[in-house]
Amino acid sequence: MRYLPLTDGDRAEMLARIGVETIDALYADVPADELVAALPDLPRAKGEMEVERIMARMAGRNVVAGSVPFFCGAGAYRHHVPATVDHLIQRSEFLTSYTPYQPEITQGTLQVLFEFQTQVANLLGMEVANASMYDGSTGTGEAVLMAHRVTKRRKAVVSGGLHPHYAEVIATLSDMAGDSVVRLAPDVGGGEDLLSAIDGETSCVVVQSPDVFGRIVDLAPIAEKAHAVGALLVAVVTEVVSLGAIEPPGAQGADIVVAEGQSLGNPLGFGGPYVGLFATRSKYVRQMPGRLCGETVDAEGKRGFVLTLSTREQHIRREKATSNICTNAGLCALAFSIHLTLLGEAGLTRLSALNHEAAIEVADALGNLPGVEVLNDTFFNEFTVKLPTNAAALVEKLAKDDGIIAGVPVSRLMPGAGLDDLLIVAVTETTTADDRAALVAAISEAI
Repeated sequence: MRYLPLTDGDRAEMLARIGVETIDALYADVPADELVAALPDLPRAKGEMEVERIMARMAGRNVVAGSVPFFCGAGAYRHHVPATVDHLIQRSEFLTSYTPYQPEITQGTLQVLFEFQTQVANLLGMEVANASMYDGSTGTGEAVLMAHRVTKRRKAVVSGGLHPHYAEVIATLSDMAGDSVVRLAPDVGGGEDLLSAIDGETSCVVVQSPDVFGRIVDLAPIAEKAHAVGALLVAVVTEVVSLGAIEPPGAQGADIVVAEGQSLGNPLGFGGPYVGLFATRSKYVRQMPGRLCGETVDAEGKRGFVLTLSTREQHIRREKATSNICTNAGLCALAFSIHLTLLGEAGLTRLSALNHEAAIEVADALGNLPGVEVLNDTFFNEFTVKLPTNAAALVEKLAKDDGIIAGVPVSRLMPGAGLDDLLIVAVTETTTADDRAALVAAISEAI
């Protein structure tokens, strides 16, 4: 049975219509070192049952995060998701619905998004939020493009404490648009001189707090310097549970706030799907990417909801669009909203306290081990330790010998940066006292 529907003639005709000679020419903008030079070392064909057995064996090698002591973070966090969340999002009216192209007849979907926006705006301390983005990293890239539109400048200053994957998204979008990016070196010691990098050509400053190393950053002086030269502050939050304990970025002067909402309602899921939170000041709403749901009344005076703003290029002319995002993470946004509703303000505050307390316990214990140094003066539920050995090798050893996933080696996020002895450890409410004790004992024995 043939599964390839196109003939060589079909392909040649399509390439001629596009105006290129080969399929390889379609990838001209992709760096050569990112392209695969040859076919992967895989069998050319297998039967369906054979493939199932092979894939099942491969899947069996995975370790489920909840089955072992688990301390990975660095932008993706394991939190308890109440069973209520999955039960509700699997209702057919939520699970099968898609983007509201006829918004006036999808009142339920619009109300869900309206409530989500309200929660996000309150959580981030901003005036207006959109109806979600793909995830935190692409949302950050969109925030930089938005800042360029607002300021009419094309230069972004990126803190060395920003998650490298987020910084790479900014770099990719900026390279394609011909924009300038000043990316500071990894801020391991917390002594980054970000203010001196801000000048009259700066469009925006991108700062993460807590940063990729776990440190809490005071955004107020950065916002002050940015505003003094006419630039915007883009604040990034990868661990949204931290906002139950930390002053929101909006209260610290941020102009655009982007967050990864995965921690609430959405499991790790091998890296997705996640949900991006995006909020800004009301005066910038016309430049905000994505969609905005609003509240109104109908002809009979009854409360209703409308798609107030939709600046995606599938809705309006491309040259007028603020984003080419073609959907929103609607189901993930709903999961986020349900989980946050179940928690309430008091519940989120308590959850954040549990995270912080557990992290302090582990940081104190690790800091007392000979040769181990905790690099953070401040942190929420994640911190960085300097080890007397290679961090990646230690993680592999603990995973193999002790069944403990000890964290994320910095070298995995920043290869070649000379930070091979640094380990990022995340401690959430899902770690038990036995898990935490096992981690400390295993690291003590290994070093």
